[in-house]
Amino acid sequence: MARLLYPDIGDCRALVIDGNMTSRSILSSMLRDMGVGHVAHASRAADARRILEGRTFDVVLCDYHFDHSPMSGQDLLDDLRRSQLLPYSTVFVMVTGEAGYTHVAEAAEAALDSYLLKPHTASALEQRVLQARHRKKVLGPIFEAIAEEDFETAAQLCQDRFEQRGEYWLYAARVGAELWVRLNQLDKARYLYEAVREARAAPWAKLGIARVELESGQLQQATRTLESLIGEQPTYADAYDVMGRVQVEQGDMTAALETYRTATELTPASISRLQKQGMLAFYMGEAAEATDALERTVRIGISSKMFDCQSLVLLVLLHHDTRDTKAFMRACSHIERAAEKRPESARLRRFLETARILQALVERQVGNAMRAATTLAAQIRDEDFDFEAAANLLAALSRMSGTEIQLPEADSWVMDLARRFCASKASTDMLSMACAPHPPFEAIVRAAHQTITTAAEKAMTNSLNGAHEATVRSLLELGGSTLNAKLLDMAGLVLNRHGAKIADSAQLGDQIAGLRRRFCTRGTQVALGTSAGRSSGGLTLRH
Repeated sequence: MARLLYPDIGDCRALVIDGNMTSRSILSSMLRDMGVGHVAHASRAADARRILEGRTFDVVLCDYHFDHSPMSGQDLLDDLRRSQLLPYSTVFVMVTGEAGYTHVAEAAEAALDSYLLKPHTASALEQRVLQARHRKKVLGPIFEAIAEEDFETAAQLCQDRFEQRGEYWLYAARVGAELWVRLNQLDKARYLYEAVREARAAPWAKLGIARVELESGQLQQATRTLESLIGEQPTYADAYDVMGRVQVEQGDMTAALETYRTATELTPASISRLQKQGMLAFYMGEAAEATDALERTVRIGISSKMFDCQSLVLLVLLHHDTRDTKAFMRACSHIERAAEKRPESARLRRFLETARILQALVERQVGNAMRAATTLAAQIRDEDFDFEAAANLLAALSRMSGTEIQLPEADSWVMDLARRFCASKASTDMLSMACAPHPPFEAIVRAAHQTITTAAEKAMTNSLNGAHEATVRSLLELGGSTLNAKLLDMAGLVLNRHGAKIADSAQLGDQIAGLRRRFCTRGTQVALGTSAGRSSGGLTLRH
Protein backbone atom coordinates (compact mmCIF):
# COMPACT_ATOMS: atom_id res chain seq x y z
CA MET A 1 0.00 0.00 0.00
CA ALA A 2 2.81 2.39 0.87
CA ARG A 3 4.34 1.90 -2.55
CA LEU A 4 1.11 3.11 -4.18
CA LEU A 5 0.69 6.07 -1.84
CA TYR A 6 4.32 7.16 -2.10
CA PRO A 7 5.63 5.97 -5.49
CA ASP A 8 8.92 7.91 -5.19
CA ILE A 9 9.88 6.37 -1.87
CA GLY A 10 11.68 3.57 -3.67
CA ASP A 11 14.46 6.07 -4.34
CA CYS A 12 14.92 6.71 -0.61
CA ARG A 13 18.13 5.43 0.97
CA ALA A 14 18.21 4.68 4.69
CA LEU A 15 20.87 3.61 7.18
CA VAL A 16 19.89 1.83 10.40
CA ILE A 17 22.44 1.99 13.22
CA ASP A 18 21.59 -0.18 16.21
CA GLY A 19 23.68 -2.52 18.34
CA ASN A 20 20.71 -4.83 18.98
CA MET A 21 20.15 -7.24 16.11
CA THR A 22 16.43 -7.59 16.82
CA SER A 23 15.83 -3.82 16.92
CA ARG A 24 17.88 -3.40 13.78
CA SER A 25 15.82 -6.05 11.99
CA ILE A 26 12.51 -4.52 13.08
CA LEU A 27 13.46 -1.03 11.90
CA SER A 28 14.71 -2.40 8.59
CA SER A 29 11.50 -4.38 8.05
CA MET A 30 9.37 -1.32 8.79
CA LEU A 31 11.33 0.70 6.26
CA ARG A 32 11.04 -1.98 3.59
CA ASP A 33 7.31 -2.38 4.26
CA MET A 34 6.98 1.34 3.52
CA GLY A 35 8.68 0.78 0.20
CA VAL A 36 12.08 2.28 1.03
CA GLY A 37 14.28 1.10 -1.82
CA HIS A 38 17.61 0.73 -0.06
CA VAL A 39 18.30 -0.06 3.59
CA ALA A 40 21.84 -0.44 4.94
CA HIS A 41 22.85 -1.49 8.47
CA ALA A 42 25.55 -0.92 11.05
CA SER A 43 25.80 -2.45 14.52
CA ARG A 44 28.37 0.00 15.92
CA ALA A 45 28.71 3.77 15.79
CA ALA A 46 32.31 3.47 14.57
CA ASP A 47 31.18 1.27 11.65
CA ALA A 48 28.41 3.73 10.83
CA ARG A 49 30.90 6.58 10.78
CA ARG A 50 32.96 4.80 8.13
CA ILE A 51 29.85 4.10 6.05
CA LEU A 52 28.65 7.70 6.25
CA GLU A 53 32.08 9.00 5.29
CA GLY A 54 31.72 7.32 1.90
CA ARG A 55 28.00 7.23 1.16
CA THR A 56 25.00 9.57 1.36
CA PHE A 57 21.61 8.62 2.79
CA ASP A 58 18.23 10.35 2.88
CA VAL A 59 17.46 9.07 6.39
CA VAL A 60 19.71 7.83 9.18
CA LEU A 61 18.04 6.01 12.09
CA CYS A 62 20.50 5.77 14.95
CA ASP A 63 20.12 4.32 18.44
CA TYR A 64 21.31 6.63 21.18
CA HIS A 65 23.04 4.06 23.39
CA PHE A 66 25.58 1.42 22.33
CA ASP A 67 26.69 -1.20 24.87
CA HIS A 68 30.44 -1.44 25.51
CA SER A 69 31.16 1.68 23.48
CA PRO A 70 32.21 5.16 24.63
CA MET A 71 30.51 6.65 21.57
CA SER A 72 26.81 7.41 21.73
CA GLY A 73 24.54 8.22 18.83
CA GLN A 74 24.81 11.88 19.79
CA ASP A 75 28.62 11.68 19.66
CA LEU A 76 28.39 10.20 16.17
CA LEU A 77 26.00 12.91 15.01
CA ASP A 78 28.18 15.62 16.51
CA ASP A 79 31.37 14.36 14.87
CA LEU A 80 29.75 13.91 11.47
CA ARG A 81 28.17 17.35 11.52
CA ARG A 82 31.27 19.23 12.64
CA SER A 83 33.51 17.33 10.24
CA GLN A 84 31.32 18.14 7.23
CA LEU A 85 30.37 14.52 6.60
CA LEU A 86 26.60 14.81 6.93
CA PRO A 87 24.83 16.54 4.02
CA TYR A 88 22.13 19.13 4.57
CA SER A 89 19.59 16.88 2.87
CA THR A 90 20.06 13.95 5.26
CA VAL A 91 17.58 13.64 8.13
CA PHE A 92 19.25 12.13 11.19
CA VAL A 93 16.71 10.51 13.52
CA MET A 94 17.80 9.38 16.99
CA VAL A 95 16.04 6.39 18.55
CA THR A 96 15.95 6.19 22.34
CA GLY A 97 14.14 4.98 25.41
CA GLU A 98 12.71 7.19 28.13
CA ALA A 99 16.01 7.21 30.05
CA GLY A 100 17.84 8.95 27.25
CA TYR A 101 15.05 11.32 26.26
CA THR A 102 16.65 14.53 27.56
CA HIS A 103 19.97 13.92 25.82
CA VAL A 104 18.31 12.92 22.57
CA ALA A 105 16.03 15.94 22.61
CA GLU A 106 19.15 18.10 22.95
CA ALA A 107 20.77 16.28 20.03
CA ALA A 108 17.68 16.77 17.89
CA GLU A 109 17.67 20.47 18.73
CA ALA A 110 21.35 20.80 17.89
CA ALA A 111 20.97 19.08 14.52
CA LEU A 112 17.49 20.37 13.69
CA ASP A 113 16.30 16.85 12.98
CA SER A 114 14.14 14.47 14.97
CA TYR A 115 13.95 11.50 17.29
CA LEU A 116 11.87 8.39 17.89
CA LEU A 117 10.94 7.41 21.42
CA LYS A 118 10.83 3.66 22.15
CA PRO A 119 8.55 1.84 21.77
CA HIS A 120 7.64 3.47 18.48
CA THR A 121 5.08 2.55 15.84
CA ALA A 122 5.46 2.01 12.13
CA SER A 123 3.40 5.15 11.52
CA ALA A 124 5.81 7.25 13.61
CA LEU A 125 8.72 5.96 11.58
CA GLU A 126 6.81 6.55 8.37
CA GLN A 127 6.30 10.17 9.40
CA ARG A 128 10.06 10.66 9.74
CA VAL A 129 10.77 9.14 6.34
CA LEU A 130 8.10 11.22 4.64
CA GLN A 131 9.50 14.27 6.42
CA ALA A 132 12.88 13.49 4.88
CA ARG A 133 11.43 13.24 1.39
CA HIS A 134 9.32 16.35 1.83
CA ARG A 135 12.16 18.46 3.21
CA LYS A 136 14.42 17.40 0.37
CA LYS A 137 11.76 18.43 -2.14
CA VAL A 138 10.83 21.75 -0.51
CA LEU A 139 14.43 22.84 -0.03
CA GLY A 140 15.61 21.33 -3.31
CA PRO A 141 16.71 24.64 -4.90
CA ILE A 142 18.88 25.40 -1.85
CA PHE A 143 20.51 21.97 -1.89
CA GLU A 144 21.08 22.24 -5.66
CA ALA A 145 22.78 25.62 -5.29
CA ILE A 146 25.05 24.21 -2.57
CA ALA A 147 25.86 21.21 -4.77
CA GLU A 148 26.93 23.63 -7.51
CA GLU A 149 28.95 25.61 -4.91
CA ASP A 150 26.82 28.66 -5.66
CA PHE A 151 26.77 29.55 -1.99
CA GLU A 152 25.58 33.12 -2.44
CA THR A 153 22.45 31.99 -4.28
CA ALA A 154 21.84 29.30 -1.68
CA ALA A 155 22.24 31.80 1.15
CA GLN A 156 19.84 34.25 -0.47
CA LEU A 157 17.26 31.49 -1.00
CA CYS A 158 17.56 30.67 2.70
CA GLN A 159 17.22 34.33 3.60
CA ASP A 160 14.07 34.66 1.48
CA ARG A 161 12.50 31.58 3.05
CA PHE A 162 13.27 32.91 6.50
CA GLU A 163 11.84 36.36 5.75
CA GLN A 164 8.65 34.84 4.34
CA ARG A 165 8.43 32.31 7.19
CA GLY A 166 8.07 29.62 4.56
CA GLU A 167 8.10 25.93 5.35
CA TYR A 168 11.30 24.89 7.18
CA TRP A 169 12.13 28.56 7.74
CA LEU A 170 14.04 27.78 10.94
CA TYR A 171 16.20 25.22 9.18
CA ALA A 172 16.72 27.63 6.29
CA ALA A 173 17.81 30.34 8.73
CA ARG A 174 20.53 28.14 10.15
CA VAL A 175 21.77 27.01 6.75
CA GLY A 176 21.69 30.58 5.47
CA ALA A 177 23.58 31.93 8.47
CA GLU A 178 26.25 29.26 8.00
CA LEU A 179 26.60 30.17 4.33
CA TRP A 180 26.84 33.90 5.09
CA VAL A 181 29.64 33.14 7.56
CA ARG A 182 31.40 31.13 4.87
CA LEU A 183 31.02 34.05 2.46
CA ASN A 184 32.35 36.42 5.15
CA GLN A 185 29.12 38.41 5.12
CA LEU A 186 29.02 38.46 8.88
CA ASP A 187 26.36 41.14 9.31
CA LYS A 188 23.85 39.02 7.38
CA ALA A 189 24.81 35.95 9.38
CA ARG A 190 24.39 37.79 12.66
CA TYR A 191 20.98 39.12 11.58
CA LEU A 192 19.69 35.57 11.04
CA TYR A 193 21.18 34.24 14.27
CA GLU A 194 19.75 37.15 16.27
CA ALA A 195 16.31 36.76 14.72
CA VAL A 196 16.21 33.04 15.47
CA ARG A 197 17.40 33.59 19.04
CA GLU A 198 14.60 36.08 19.62
CA ALA A 199 12.02 33.75 18.07
CA ARG A 200 13.08 30.41 19.56
CA ALA A 201 15.97 30.99 21.99
CA ALA A 202 17.81 28.15 20.20
CA PRO A 203 21.26 27.41 21.67
CA TRP A 204 22.76 27.01 18.20
CA ALA A 205 21.65 30.55 17.33
CA LYS A 206 23.46 31.98 20.34
CA LEU A 207 26.50 29.92 19.42
CA GLY A 208 26.26 31.29 15.90
CA ILE A 209 26.36 34.84 17.26
CA ALA A 210 29.53 33.96 19.19
CA ARG A 211 31.07 32.56 15.99
CA VAL A 212 30.26 35.76 14.11
CA GLU A 213 31.84 37.78 16.92
CA LEU A 214 34.93 35.57 16.75
CA GLU A 215 35.23 35.91 12.98
CA SER A 216 34.79 39.68 13.34
CA GLY A 217 37.65 39.86 15.83
CA GLN A 218 35.32 40.81 18.71
CA LEU A 219 36.95 38.38 21.12
CA GLN A 220 35.69 39.93 24.37
CA GLN A 221 32.11 39.95 23.12
CA ALA A 222 32.46 36.36 21.91
CA THR A 223 33.76 35.37 25.33
CA ARG A 224 30.78 36.94 27.09
CA THR A 225 28.32 35.30 24.72
CA LEU A 226 29.94 31.91 25.20
CA GLU A 227 30.14 32.23 28.97
CA SER A 228 26.41 32.97 29.02
CA LEU A 229 25.65 30.03 26.71
CA ILE A 230 27.80 27.59 28.70
CA GLY A 231 26.13 28.78 31.90
CA GLU A 232 22.74 27.94 30.36
CA GLN A 233 23.87 24.77 28.55
CA PRO A 234 26.88 23.32 30.41
CA THR A 235 26.83 20.10 28.36
CA TYR A 236 26.72 21.83 24.95
CA ALA A 237 30.07 20.59 23.65
CA ASP A 238 30.08 22.80 20.54
CA ALA A 239 30.17 25.87 22.78
CA TYR A 240 33.46 24.66 24.28
CA ASP A 241 34.90 24.20 20.79
CA VAL A 242 34.29 27.84 19.96
CA MET A 243 35.42 29.01 23.40
CA GLY A 244 38.68 27.15 22.89
CA ARG A 245 39.21 28.94 19.59
CA VAL A 246 38.55 32.30 21.22
CA GLN A 247 41.01 31.56 24.02
CA VAL A 248 43.69 30.49 21.54
CA GLU A 249 43.18 33.71 19.59
CA GLN A 250 43.56 35.63 22.86
CA GLY A 251 46.78 33.78 23.60
CA ASP A 252 45.36 32.18 26.75
CA MET A 253 46.62 28.69 25.97
CA THR A 254 46.19 27.40 29.53
CA ALA A 255 42.48 28.26 29.55
CA ALA A 256 42.08 26.87 26.02
CA LEU A 257 43.58 23.53 27.03
CA GLU A 258 41.23 23.28 30.00
CA THR A 259 38.30 24.08 27.70
CA TYR A 260 39.30 21.37 25.24
CA ARG A 261 39.65 18.93 28.13
CA THR A 262 36.05 19.67 29.10
CA ALA A 263 34.85 19.14 25.53
CA THR A 264 36.65 15.79 25.39
CA GLU A 265 35.17 14.72 28.73
CA LEU A 266 31.69 15.48 27.35
CA THR A 267 32.35 13.49 24.15
CA PRO A 268 35.17 11.01 24.88
CA ALA A 269 34.91 9.29 21.51
CA SER A 270 35.14 12.48 19.43
CA ILE A 271 38.15 12.19 17.14
CA SER A 272 38.44 15.89 16.37
CA ARG A 273 38.18 16.99 20.01
CA LEU A 274 40.77 14.45 21.14
CA GLN A 275 43.08 15.79 18.46
CA LYS A 276 42.62 19.39 19.57
CA GLN A 277 43.30 18.50 23.19
CA GLY A 278 46.34 16.42 22.27
CA MET A 279 47.80 19.02 19.93
CA LEU A 280 47.45 21.90 22.36
CA ALA A 281 48.77 19.75 25.22
CA PHE A 282 51.84 19.04 23.08
CA TYR A 283 52.61 22.73 22.60
CA MET A 284 51.92 23.43 26.27
CA GLY A 285 54.57 20.90 27.26
CA GLU A 286 52.06 18.43 28.72
CA ALA A 287 53.74 15.48 27.03
CA ALA A 288 51.97 12.67 28.89
CA GLU A 289 48.53 14.18 28.27
CA ALA A 290 49.35 14.84 24.63
CA THR A 291 50.60 11.31 24.06
CA ASP A 292 47.52 9.77 25.70
CA ALA A 293 45.03 11.90 23.73
CA LEU A 294 46.77 11.49 20.38
CA GLU A 295 47.31 7.73 20.78
CA ARG A 296 43.62 7.38 21.63
CA THR A 297 42.86 9.32 18.46
CA VAL A 298 44.93 6.87 16.44
CA ARG A 299 43.24 3.86 18.02
CA ILE A 300 39.69 4.98 17.38
CA GLY A 301 40.06 7.04 14.24
CA ILE A 302 43.05 6.41 12.03
CA SER A 303 40.85 4.91 9.31
CA SER A 304 38.37 7.81 9.52
CA LYS A 305 38.26 10.85 7.28
CA MET A 306 38.05 12.88 10.48
CA PHE A 307 41.55 11.78 11.45
CA ASP A 308 44.24 14.41 10.91
CA CYS A 309 47.74 13.11 10.22
CA GLN A 310 49.19 16.07 12.10
CA SER A 311 48.47 13.92 15.15
CA LEU A 312 51.04 11.44 13.84
CA VAL A 313 53.68 14.14 13.38
CA LEU A 314 53.30 15.18 17.00
CA LEU A 315 53.45 11.56 18.12
CA VAL A 316 56.71 11.16 16.20
CA LEU A 317 58.10 14.13 18.15
CA LEU A 318 56.73 12.87 21.48
CA HIS A 319 58.03 9.33 21.06
CA HIS A 320 61.39 10.68 19.89
CA ASP A 321 61.67 12.62 23.15
CA THR A 322 60.87 9.58 25.31
CA ARG A 323 63.03 7.29 23.15
CA ASP A 324 60.11 4.91 22.66
CA THR A 325 61.52 3.40 19.47
CA LYS A 326 58.66 1.00 18.82
CA ALA A 327 55.94 3.65 19.11
CA PHE A 328 58.13 6.10 17.17
CA MET A 329 58.52 3.73 14.21
CA ARG A 330 54.82 2.90 14.29
CA ALA A 331 53.89 6.58 13.94
CA CYS A 332 56.45 7.04 11.14
CA SER A 333 54.98 4.06 9.29
CA HIS A 334 51.47 5.51 9.52
CA ILE A 335 52.72 8.76 7.96
CA GLU A 336 54.51 6.87 5.18
CA ARG A 337 51.36 4.93 4.31
CA ALA A 338 49.22 8.08 4.31
CA ALA A 339 51.69 9.86 2.01
CA GLU A 340 51.80 6.85 -0.34
CA LYS A 341 48.01 6.85 -0.63
CA ARG A 342 47.93 10.56 -1.53
CA PRO A 343 51.15 11.36 -3.42
CA GLU A 344 49.62 14.63 -4.67
CA SER A 345 49.33 16.06 -1.13
CA ALA A 346 52.05 18.60 -0.33
CA ARG A 347 50.85 18.63 3.28
CA LEU A 348 51.42 14.89 3.73
CA ARG A 349 54.75 15.11 1.91
CA ARG A 350 55.90 17.72 4.41
CA PHE A 351 54.70 15.55 7.27
CA LEU A 352 56.84 12.75 5.89
CA GLU A 353 59.85 15.04 5.45
CA THR A 354 59.48 16.18 9.07
CA ALA A 355 59.30 12.57 10.25
CA ARG A 356 62.40 11.70 8.24
CA ILE A 357 64.40 14.38 10.06
CA LEU A 358 63.53 12.73 13.38
CA GLN A 359 64.00 9.24 11.99
CA ALA A 360 67.52 10.10 10.84
CA LEU A 361 68.25 11.50 14.30
CA VAL A 362 67.08 8.28 15.96
CA GLU A 363 69.21 6.22 13.57
CA ARG A 364 72.18 8.60 14.07
CA GLN A 365 72.40 9.28 10.33
CA VAL A 366 73.65 12.86 10.53
CA GLY A 367 73.91 13.42 6.79
CA ASN A 368 70.35 12.25 6.17
CA ALA A 369 69.03 14.45 8.96
CA MET A 370 70.76 17.52 7.56
CA ARG A 371 69.57 16.81 4.01
CA ALA A 372 65.97 16.29 5.18
CA ALA A 373 66.06 19.53 7.17
CA THR A 374 67.54 21.45 4.25
CA THR A 375 64.89 20.07 1.89
CA LEU A 376 62.09 21.22 4.17
CA ALA A 377 63.68 24.59 4.94
CA ALA A 378 63.99 25.32 1.21
CA GLN A 379 60.17 25.51 1.11
CA ILE A 380 59.78 28.23 3.77
CA ARG A 381 58.80 30.86 1.18
CA ASP A 382 56.55 28.58 -0.87
CA GLU A 383 53.00 29.81 -1.30
CA ASP A 384 51.46 26.75 0.35
CA PHE A 385 53.93 26.55 3.25
CA ASP A 386 51.62 27.26 6.18
CA PHE A 387 51.72 27.87 9.92
CA GLU A 388 51.40 24.18 10.68
CA ALA A 389 54.42 23.34 8.52
CA ALA A 390 56.36 26.16 10.20
CA ALA A 391 55.63 24.85 13.70
CA ASN A 392 56.57 21.30 12.70
CA LEU A 393 59.86 22.44 11.17
CA LEU A 394 60.70 24.50 14.25
CA ALA A 395 59.97 21.52 16.50
CA ALA A 396 62.23 19.29 14.42
CA LEU A 397 65.05 21.86 14.19
CA SER A 398 64.90 22.41 17.96
CA ARG A 399 65.49 18.71 18.52
CA MET A 400 68.32 18.61 16.00
CA SER A 401 70.05 21.52 17.71
CA GLY A 402 70.01 19.58 20.96
CA THR A 403 72.38 17.03 19.41
CA GLU A 404 75.94 17.24 18.14
CA ILE A 405 74.70 18.17 14.66
CA GLN A 406 75.81 21.61 13.46
CA LEU A 407 73.35 23.47 11.26
CA PRO A 408 74.96 26.75 10.18
CA GLU A 409 71.76 27.99 8.53
CA ALA A 410 69.39 27.01 11.32
CA ASP A 411 69.23 30.45 12.92
CA SER A 412 68.39 32.11 9.60
CA TRP A 413 65.70 29.50 8.89
CA VAL A 414 64.12 30.14 12.28
CA MET A 415 64.25 33.89 11.67
CA ASP A 416 62.57 33.50 8.26
CA LEU A 417 59.84 31.34 9.77
CA ALA A 418 59.23 33.77 12.61
CA ARG A 419 59.20 36.86 10.40
CA ARG A 420 56.60 35.22 8.16
CA PHE A 421 54.31 33.65 10.75
CA CYS A 422 54.53 35.84 13.86
CA ALA A 423 51.37 37.71 12.91
CA SER A 424 49.71 37.73 16.33
CA LYS A 425 50.39 37.01 19.97
CA ALA A 426 48.78 33.59 19.62
CA SER A 427 50.91 32.60 16.63
CA THR A 428 54.07 33.87 18.32
CA ASP A 429 53.30 31.98 21.50
CA MET A 430 52.66 28.77 19.58
CA LEU A 431 55.86 29.04 17.55
CA SER A 432 57.79 29.79 20.72
CA MET A 433 56.36 26.70 22.38
CA ALA A 434 57.39 24.63 19.35
CA CYS A 435 60.97 25.77 20.04
CA ALA A 436 60.88 24.74 23.72
CA PRO A 437 63.61 22.06 23.40
CA HIS A 438 66.09 24.74 22.24
CA PRO A 439 65.62 28.11 24.06
CA PRO A 440 67.92 30.08 21.66
CA PHE A 441 65.38 29.48 18.88
CA GLU A 442 62.59 30.69 21.14
CA ALA A 443 64.54 33.91 21.66
CA ILE A 444 64.84 34.36 17.89
CA VAL A 445 61.08 33.94 17.48
CA ARG A 446 60.34 36.50 20.21
CA ALA A 447 62.83 38.96 18.73
CA ALA A 448 61.32 38.58 15.25
CA HIS A 449 57.86 39.25 16.58
CA GLN A 450 59.09 42.37 18.31
CA THR A 451 60.71 43.54 15.07
CA ILE A 452 57.44 43.06 13.18
CA THR A 453 55.44 44.82 15.90
CA THR A 454 57.84 47.77 16.07
CA ALA A 455 57.83 48.19 12.30
CA ALA A 456 54.03 48.11 12.22
CA GLU A 457 53.76 50.67 15.02
CA LYS A 458 56.25 52.98 13.33
CA ALA A 459 54.37 52.76 10.04
CA MET A 460 51.05 53.54 11.68
CA THR A 461 52.59 56.52 13.48
CA ASN A 462 53.64 57.87 10.09
CA SER A 463 50.07 57.39 8.85
CA LEU A 464 48.66 59.30 11.81
CA ASN A 465 51.04 62.11 10.89
CA GLY A 466 49.61 62.22 7.38
CA ALA A 467 52.28 60.21 5.54
CA HIS A 468 49.77 57.70 4.21
CA GLU A 469 51.58 56.78 1.00
CA ALA A 470 54.88 56.25 2.82
CA THR A 471 53.05 54.08 5.33
CA VAL A 472 51.51 51.85 2.66
CA ARG A 473 54.79 51.54 0.78
CA SER A 474 56.83 50.71 3.89
CA LEU A 475 54.30 48.12 5.05
CA LEU A 476 54.13 46.65 1.57
CA GLU A 477 57.91 46.48 1.26
CA LEU A 478 58.37 44.78 4.63
CA GLY A 479 55.32 42.58 4.11
CA GLY A 480 56.62 41.51 0.73
CA SER A 481 60.05 40.62 2.10
CA THR A 482 58.76 38.77 5.17
CA LEU A 483 55.44 37.49 3.72
CA ASN A 484 53.88 38.48 7.04
CA ALA A 485 50.07 38.55 6.84
CA LYS A 486 49.72 41.19 9.56
CA LEU A 487 51.85 43.70 7.67
CA LEU A 488 50.09 43.08 4.37
CA ASP A 489 46.67 43.36 6.03
CA MET A 490 47.68 46.67 7.62
CA ALA A 491 48.92 47.97 4.27
CA GLY A 492 45.55 47.10 2.76
CA LEU A 493 43.63 48.80 5.57
CA VAL A 494 45.59 52.05 5.27
CA LEU A 495 45.19 52.04 1.50
CA ASN A 496 41.45 51.43 1.74
CA ARG A 497 41.06 54.31 4.17
CA HIS A 498 43.31 56.86 2.47
CA GLY A 499 43.53 55.61 -1.12
CA ALA A 500 42.06 58.82 -2.53
CA LYS A 501 45.12 60.71 -1.24
CA ILE A 502 47.69 58.23 -2.54
CA ALA A 503 49.21 58.24 -5.99
CA ASP A 504 49.16 54.89 -7.82
CA SER A 505 46.69 53.56 -5.25
CA ALA A 506 45.25 51.09 -7.75
CA GLN A 507 48.68 49.65 -8.52
CA LEU A 508 49.56 49.43 -4.84
CA GLY A 509 46.23 47.74 -4.17
CA ASP A 510 46.93 45.15 -6.85
CA GLN A 511 50.35 44.40 -5.36
CA ILE A 512 48.91 43.98 -1.86
CA ALA A 513 46.03 41.83 -3.10
CA GLY A 514 48.40 39.66 -5.10
CA LEU A 515 50.68 38.99 -2.14
CA ARG A 516 47.78 38.31 0.18
CA ARG A 517 46.20 35.94 -2.32
CA ARG A 518 49.45 34.02 -2.80
CA PHE A 519 50.78 33.92 0.74
CA CYS A 520 48.01 34.76 3.22
CA THR A 521 45.16 32.42 2.36
CA ARG A 522 46.64 29.05 3.33
CA GLY A 523 46.90 28.89 7.07
CA THR A 524 48.91 31.86 8.27
CA GLN A 525 47.46 31.63 11.79
CA VAL A 526 47.34 29.11 14.61
CA ALA A 527 45.65 25.88 13.62
CA LEU A 528 45.15 22.76 15.73
CA GLY A 529 44.95 20.45 12.75
CA THR A 530 42.62 20.83 9.77
CA SER A 531 39.63 20.63 12.10
CA ALA A 532 40.54 23.96 13.57
CA GLY A 533 39.58 25.61 10.37
CA ARG A 534 36.19 24.15 10.45
CA SER A 535 33.23 25.85 11.97
CA SER A 536 32.78 24.54 15.47
CA GLY A 537 29.10 24.42 16.17
CA GLY A 538 28.23 25.03 12.56
CA LEU A 539 26.34 22.94 10.05
CA THR A 540 28.06 21.11 7.22
CA LEU A 541 28.75 22.54 3.81
CA ARG A 542 28.90 19.19 2.09
CA HIS A 543 26.28 18.51 -0.55
